[in-house]
Amino acid sequence: MNDDTLRTGSCLCGSVHVEIPSDLIDLGVCHCSKCKKWAGGPLMEIECGTAVNFIGKENITVFKSSEWAVRGFCQKCGSHLFIRDDKSGEYGVPPGLFDDDENLAFNRQVFFDHKPKYYSFSDTTKNITSDYIYKHFPQTKESNT
Repeated sequence: MNDDTLRTGSCLCGSVHVEIPSDLIDLGVCHCSKCKKWAGGPLMEIECGTAVNFIGKENITVFKSSEWAVRGFCQKCGSHLFIRDDKSGEYGVPPGLFDDDENLAFNRQVFFDHKPKYYSFSDTTKNITSDYIYKHFPQTKESNT
C-alpha cells in the first residue's frame, strides 16, 4: 500500500504508530460500562477488521477486559490504541489517533440504552440496544451493562 491508501496516526507520545486502509470509514460509539470506564466517556472506534498495522509494538500493553476482548494502550503515555476481539482478531481503533479524520461516517451507537443522559450526539445514527447485542453477540453479556 502506498501512503495515499493509508490513514496514519500515533499515540500521544509517538511511541506507537498505527496504519489502516483509508477506505475504512465506519465509525461507531459504544456506551457500555466497560467502554465508558476505559475511555472516560463513550468509546469511539473505527471498525478495522484485521487490517491494522502497529509500529512500535514493543510499546503496546494489552489488558484482557472480558472473556472475548482485549484492550491495547501505549505503555509510555497511556493512549488507548484499540479494542480487539480475541476470537476474530478484529480491531476497533479510536479515530482520535489519526492525523486525518476526513470522510469518517458516524453511523451507529451500541448499548444505546446505557447512554447517560448528560450527553447526546446530534448525528442521526442507528441506535442499537443491549438486548440486540446480547441476542446477536451473546459473548458480550458478562457484566457489560
